[in-house]
Amino acid sequence: MDTAFIRPRDREEVVRNAVWKSMVAVDIDHGPAAEDISVRIGLGAAGPIRMCSARATAVTLRRTERLAREDEEPAVTLGVQMTGSSVVVQNGRECLLRPGEFAVYESIAPYTHLFDEGVDYRFIRFPRAALALPDRLLRDITAVPLGSDNPVARLAFTYFSQLAGTDELHQGVHADAVVEPSIELLRAVLTSQHGNASLARAPLEATLSLRITHYLREHLADPDLSPARIAAAHGISVRHLYAVLSRSGITLGDWIRTRRLAECRRELAGPNGRLRTIAAIGRRWGFVDATHFSRVFKQTYGISPRSWRDQNHPRSSA
Repeated sequence: MDTAFIRPRDREEVVRNAVWKSMVAVDIDHGPAAEDISVRIGLGAAGPIRMCSARATAVTLRRTERLAREDEEPAVTLGVQMTGSSVVVQNGRECLLRPGEFAVYESIAPYTHLFDEGVDYRFIRFPRAALALPDRLLRDITAVPLGSDNPVARLAFTYFSQLAGTDELHQGVHADAVVEPSIELLRAVLTSQHGNASLARAPLEATLSLRITHYLREHLADPDLSPARIAAAHGISVRHLYAVLSRSGITLGDWIRTRRLAECRRELAGPNGRLRTIAAIGRRWGFVDATHFSRVFKQTYGISPRSWRDQNHPRSSA
């Protein structure tokens, strides 16, 4: 996206929509007047990791209390300073980032990111669950400059700056190949900076429930999403799976069914709600039996799938 091809009066809104949809919801205050705003954004993804390479005129990004509370999927953003400088403020800390340095900040807590000199930056967003690090460590490490004093961080700077800026790494087998190494490298940086590499192991159990629910969302439409498959994906027994979810107040079958029904309800009411049969939409979200799907939909929402679709897509009379 390049604002050079966008009318000045539309630039702020276009930039806001691009950032919100691709990365994170933040309030954006541009330094210059609308006609002088210049923003160039390159977007990419590798599996669950989202990336943004940005150059722009001066701007301030604010993740407010309200936006942080509304976060549906907690994430950790890695910010890589390419040239110039910027300031990150979160969890009572303020850090100045210079070229060759980076910092992390969490989506579940308010933060401010100031680019008074303009932007030449890489944003890389990781699902918090994928990092499997304890809350305390992440709180301690946010808004801390990472770079010259940490050899692991120096190595990581080169890696992550290239990862976010190389389109070929966001496609096909290349994208699949970089997901796990990227997660493990960031884990290594954060735990080594914290001074206790053993912390990288203990949180695997502490964050197991979070990682399981993330896995469930990723595979919600799979008809074979069974307890055995979920447990195997996390290297635990089915019994341990149920115990972990129970401690978080989650009943596995109810959790999956509720979210599958919500997706069906959304799709039936959406703009393409009549392009597929009701049974096909149910199958798409794991309901292989059309009769059972209609029954549980009506039990949950008090209306049949057909009536719900007709209510949102009335047929025009001849």
